Amino acid sequence: MTAPVTFAVDQARTRLHELTVIDVRTPAEYASGHLPGALNIPLDHLQRALPEIRHAAGRGEVLVVCASGARSQNACKLLAEQGIATATLAGGTGAWTAGGHDLHTPVACDTRAGWSMERQVRFTAGSVVLLGIVLGLLVHPALLALSAAIAGGLVYSALTDTCGMAAVLGKLPHNRPRGADLDAALAALRDR
Repeated sequence: MTAPVTFAVDQARTRLHELTVIDVRTPAEYASGHLPGALNIPLDHLQRALPEIRHAAGRGEVLVVCASGARSQNACKLLAEQGIATATLAGGTGAWTAGGHDLHTPVACDTRAGWSMERQVRFTAGSVVLLGIVLGLLVHPALLALSAAIAGGLVYSALTDTCGMAAVLGKLPHNRPRGADLDAALAALRDR
């Protein structure tokens, strides 16, 4: 299996009109701003969307995006294992906006805008570390191990470019797609 094709921001920008763009971030991240025309299929729902993505890839190129490029690379690898050729956006939506390009933000009443997954992880990790320190000082010193476990998890996350905490946070209700939203994205893929 070969590495996924990577598009630079300017390359993706000039070809955006001919690409099917799939955003694999959580619905909350997607609602906070996404590439124009991108469809939201969260990473943990790709298996369900395989027939529709295969259909779209048969009609033209598919670009997979996320916040930084890490999740989209994982998605491209998963899709390649299923025989579906896709490309990823180098640097994700962060690089897109750094390149001076706007993100589409849906009308506020239609979305559940929220924190990015990276911000949710930082908040959760910091809160648990702080809680471990406070409980270790006030209740029992052994509770300091909670802070040590989070620190170890962050180091492991950096070394493997994965994030178990993000996977857990992605399952919270505010990060889950509404059934109708996912169904609409799948229908749009079928119609391409």
